[in-house]
Amino acid sequence: MNIVQIKKISYEMRKRALDIAFKAGKNGAHLGGGLSAIEIFSVLYSEIMKIDPNNRESESRDRLIVSKGHCVLAYYTALNRFGFLSDKEIEQFEQNGAFLHGHATRSLFRGIEFSGGSLGMGLPFAVGVAMALKRKQLSAKVYCVIGDGECDEGSIWEAAMCAAHYHLDNLVVIVDKNGLQYDGSTEAVMNTLSLKNKFAAFGFEAQEVDGHSEQDLVTAFNGFQEENKPKVIVAFTVKGKGVSFMENVKEWHHAILSEKQYQQALLEISQS
Repeated sequence: MNIVQIKKISYEMRKRALDIAFKAGKNGAHLGGGLSAIEIFSVLYSEIMKIDPNNRESESRDRLIVSKGHCVLAYYTALNRFGFLSDKEIEQFEQNGAFLHGHATRSLFRGIEFSGGSLGMGLPFAVGVAMALKRKQLSAKVYCVIGDGECDEGSIWEAAMCAAHYHLDNLVVIVDKNGLQYDGSTEAVMNTLSLKNKFAAFGFEAQEVDGHSEQDLVTAFNGFQEENKPKVIVAFTVKGKGVSFMENVKEWHHAILSEKQYQQALLEISQS
């Protein structure tokens, strides 16, 4: 798939994300961190991961572990776009009694490998899955999406140390580095300085990219060269990307979208 096609998918996913967030009504949605991750999920599903909605539980499938549970607007719209969630299912996002919650719940049939939401738990789980695949001599890869605020958790670094020790070169971590977490800027809450350098010090092959550039993301995923090392892509993003009144505003971590705001957001992304 070429970059123009992937960009179109990103646009469709961002538009769909706004649609289901608006329809969630008073239940609201994690808009900021969902919109920051759209291109990451678009590239993973369209170009990088080896998965098949017609063979959803194949042991040879690549796994996506979404540790950053509050990016479900990007996650669900990707699952919908690539055949794992039906239009009817995604329309029920955050509706009472429906399955698609504000944090994903594990369902292999729906392509959801992990119940996200408790930050710091996904990467340890991904390390275990990567180890299991190695022991079974399967070539499948494990991709794990984490947030930069989530890197405050000690379990992230315990898992990173373990991944390097066991030479899990089938593990690729993607950090959605949007600079904001629930309580404010990541720099103010807990300054982790260079995540690229930190992961490299823990034994990862590390890259930094523009997380909203589909081309840069594809190049990064395909550009790893070192053997016997886990991989990490630190993707610099903007929380609430594409909508002016949401960008870099922490209050849009989780919020209710009014009809006026919804219409303005649709207009802005259509003109970007």
